[in-house]
Amino acid sequence: MYKQLLAMGLFALTVFGSVNAQNNEKRVEIDQKVDELLSKMTLEEKIGQLNQYSSSWEMTGPAPSGSNEQQMLQEIKSGMVGSMLNVTGAEATMNAQKLAVENSRLGIPMIFGYDVVHGYKTMFPIPLATASSWDPASAELSAHLAAVETAASGIHWTFAPMIDISRDARWGRVMEGAGEDPFLGAAMAVAQVRGYQGTDLNSENTIAACAKHFAAYGFAEAGREYNTVEISEYTLQNMVLPPFKAAVNAGVASLMNSFNIIGGVPSTSNNYLLRELLKGAWGFEGFVVSDWNSIGEIHEHGAAPDLKEAAYLALKAGADLDMAAKAYLGYLKELVEEGRLDVKLVDDAVRRVLRIKYELGLFDDPYRYSKLDEDGLVLNDEHLKAAREIAKKSIVLLKNEGQLLPLKKQGQTIAVIGDLADDKDTPLGSWRAQAITGSAVSLLEGMENAVTDKGSVRFEQGPVYVSNTPSFTQHLEFNETDPSGIDDAVKLAKETDVVVLALGENCFQSGEGRSQKDITLKGFQQELLEAVCAVNKNVVVVLMNGRPLAINWMAEHVPSIVEAWHLGSEAGNAIADVLFGDYNPAGKLPVSFPRSVGQVPIYYNHFSTGRSEKTENVFWSHYTDESNDPLFPFGYGLSYTTFEYSELTLSESEITADQKLKVSVVVKNTGKVNGEEVVQLYVRDLYGSIARPVKELKGFEKIFLKAGESKMVEFELEASDLAFYGADKTWKAEAGDFHLWVGTNSQSGLKGEFKLK
Repeated sequence: MYKQLLAMGLFALTVFGSVNAQNNEKRVEIDQKVDELLSKMTLEEKIGQLNQYSSSWEMTGPAPSGSNEQQMLQEIKSGMVGSMLNVTGAEATMNAQKLAVENSRLGIPMIFGYDVVHGYKTMFPIPLATASSWDPASAELSAHLAAVETAASGIHWTFAPMIDISRDARWGRVMEGAGEDPFLGAAMAVAQVRGYQGTDLNSENTIAACAKHFAAYGFAEAGREYNTVEISEYTLQNMVLPPFKAAVNAGVASLMNSFNIIGGVPSTSNNYLLRELLKGAWGFEGFVVSDWNSIGEIHEHGAAPDLKEAAYLALKAGADLDMAAKAYLGYLKELVEEGRLDVKLVDDAVRRVLRIKYELGLFDDPYRYSKLDEDGLVLNDEHLKAAREIAKKSIVLLKNEGQLLPLKKQGQTIAVIGDLADDKDTPLGSWRAQAITGSAVSLLEGMENAVTDKGSVRFEQGPVYVSNTPSFTQHLEFNETDPSGIDDAVKLAKETDVVVLALGENCFQSGEGRSQKDITLKGFQQELLEAVCAVNKNVVVVLMNGRPLAINWMAEHVPSIVEAWHLGSEAGNAIADVLFGDYNPAGKLPVSFPRSVGQVPIYYNHFSTGRSEKTENVFWSHYTDESNDPLFPFGYGLSYTTFEYSELTLSESEITADQKLKVSVVVKNTGKVNGEEVVQLYVRDLYGSIARPVKELKGFEKIFLKAGESKMVEFELEASDLAFYGADKTWKAEAGDFHLWVGTNSQSGLKGEFKLK
């Protein structure tokens, strides 16, 4: 089955023109050109190809007179810089490329990279939100349109997708991935690689992708950014690595190291991960780039006495391109001449970098990306329309008591309250590339655009949420001293039929370096919520956030809750589409929502433990002051209609290793409006050679049903779908008893049983 094959990393991606396709004439030709060029290069020129700098000036004019800038200028001209990041715009990349091509001995073009995470100038939903769509086609489209804009701006390569699995809402970069599950994560990884790279990297509307962070970055202890990772081999192989394997099989051009250690070894110098597994067992033929100064940080980890040793360990392990540490440029020549480092390892790294440059067409025309119509291809109407469509699909309806939603476009007065409600910047999200500050459609604007009479929508800001000017690099300062605005908000709430209350997080509360020990509402948001609810029972909360939040009081007292994440340029219009019923929400959570930060990390595919059953005494696995269950489970999401599952059928009660099990279920739309449902298949291996999770996602399908319509949904399972990495360090499926569920989320569904012989 297609979805299973994505997760197991076995899909025949040559169908999509994988850049790693074997026996390809074009590939053979490129390899010959790479070898010919490599034979002409001096050792210094080879090392230059493994050196990446960040631009320290705009590149649209002459280099500043400072010594650092002048040194960088001379190194670019002499071929000592193979790649640059943070050079943006067609003019800047053209000028920078000329420095290398027209001045260096061999004229080797540079490759320009940039963090294009969920859009270049048109912002699409943050990746966690797009994962909530459970629609890989939306993830692919988002990446493709981002690639079109990026390529038009002279950039060849994005440091995305981030495919780290994470179970910890405290970690700020949870917003950047697809959540807690490796199966869904693998599907989204493949979709984004295809979106960025298309079927041919030589096409001018594609860019090279970079799967990051390899590996286990999302398992930072206590959710604290850049922290140590302590992870079992079982969890590494079964939970963390499958999305990377799927990305490699999808032909991803590059991978990026993670900052953390695994088993005491920094990922950037981890020979097993890079040399044995990635480049060996998986056959990865692209290149590996370090994260920012992660080669230098090998020393900070205490795994190398100095930068020279760090350079040796990193290249030997298989890190090909040095981002910003200047370690390779400073020490590789010396290490080779001393006889410590085999020049064949340098050649292998250079060969990988040059191959991608050839595949991008940079040797045919180094300036090809810098000649495009940047103005016509960036932030255009077509892209904004797509951003709105994807944003709608990414919204999750968490609660809707009494069918308070959808709202009415006329004959109903609506109070829109909250500092986030008229915020035109927060919806853009973190990691916003070249987005124009304050360019998003706000929630207030979206609602005003939707109603017949704009006068029916009235606004009060409430207390200011963030008291300083938010920025990507600085800490936020939350207003915790001035509650003014609550009284005015309460007054408006009393006077209107319905309140739409925007709560959650500023966009810069999540992202890199944005870990939090507290995942409840900050500032005076909780006080505002309780005050409004005290005077008006018809409250709809629209959450804007980049991580799961602990919202127990809200879940108990507020009739309708909409999880809107940070949805990008068209956020306000998309949210209004859902609030007023122009679009029936169908999103599902890709992460579990905890009841308390004390439950974190919390995830659905956990182990049973030896004492999982509740007993009359205290001696079982539980909290004395909180439920074990999440507030909202993985896969959860409501609709304005209802769905009924029936007639679960398994084709066999037993299958052999070479048989397929067909699983079917009938899903009926039992409500009065059309809607979409994500049908989810979960499996449990009851007894194995090692303990197995209580459930694992093994398939999903998003279907559309008209009111009253029924449809049979079919899945297929085979032995490879049941395989896992065990104590014997091999992947295999073990004979035994299995349970499966087909349903609407990870905690509900019709149950079946089968055996694998």
